[in-house]
Amino acid sequence: MDPDHKQKNVSSSGTDIDEVKRQNANSGLSYNQAKALLAKQTAEREKAQNDFVHEVGKENL
Repeated sequence: MDPDHKQKNVSSSGTDIDEVKRQNANSGLSYNQAKALLAKQTAEREKAQNDFVHEVGKENL
């Protein structure tokens, strides 16, 4: 056997596990990552809106 030849990491159903992991790594955000990003962006937007409202309120005093 060639020493440089790697044995494939294959499931019992024949799926190439390493290939699935490679494709998953290149597939974009996971559900939880997307959810966390949206929560962060929403919180930042709400803070900016609240800051604006408070600044406008100070000008009207």
